[in-house]
Amino acid sequence: MEPGNSTRVSEFLLQGFSEDPELQPLIFGLFLSMYLVTVLGNLLIILATISDSHLHTPMYFFLSNLSFVDICFTSTTIPSMLVNIQTQRKTISYTSCITQMCFFFIFVELDNFLLAVMAYDRFLAICHPLYYMVIMNPWICGLLVLVCWILSALHAPLQSLMVLQLSCRNLEIPHFFCECNQVVQLACSDTFFNDMVMYFASVLLGGGPLAGILYSYSKIVSSIRAISSAQGRYKAFSTCASHLSIVSLFYGTGLGVYISSSATCNSHSSATA
Repeated sequence: MEPGNSTRVSEFLLQGFSEDPELQPLIFGLFLSMYLVTVLGNLLIILATISDSHLHTPMYFFLSNLSFVDICFTSTTIPSMLVNIQTQRKTISYTSCITQMCFFFIFVELDNFLLAVMAYDRFLAICHPLYYMVIMNPWICGLLVLVCWILSALHAPLQSLMVLQLSCRNLEIPHFFCECNQVVQLACSDTFFNDMVMYFASVLLGGGPLAGILYSYSKIVSSIRAISSAQGRYKAFSTCASHLSIVSLFYGTGLGVYISSSATCNSHSSATA
């Protein structure tokens, strides 16, 4: 990204949530607490999965990978935000901004893909139990995770590097990290191509896994309804309950942020959402 006078951008200014100095300790404490809970909770899941041989199953293999991605996802934005609050420094270098944007895309998309893979895992376990261990062998599980990483790693740099061709004069980002949509909105040049790529990627890389999840659960619900005993239905549904809650939180909060950002012109409200 280059400014209007064709000199190279050296840094951006992150406006964050609030410029009120009295709120900074509260924001710092709140996000530090949430970050520590997120990291420690996910580390416990990973350690439990590794240490307990009874949890060496495809479902817990995918869960441990999801926990690792969640740690990386939150570590992409929150630590730098906490440092900026503590040092009262709101600038971020040009290179760091593009890098942060790239890793943010990678881990968001990994979350998305892994949730779809976990839905497929539950679909096989409930709808095709006799073939489950044959299909979901360790090699296939590793391959599915590898494909998720490759797809994310191929798209994220493309999405981030497209920002380089834009020009801008306003270098103030109304957010606490380099969020792609907010950076694109700063541009003075035509952003049509960037917008089209973002919308296409959202439909393909976001809508595709979501469609797979919905299809898997439509088949799971049909299979559960066909089980004659109430205990059998409860046991089958209980294996999906945790995954369903994660899917609801992931897509529910994501949709909430999108709707709130579209409904309000206040950039600080969008950052808070």
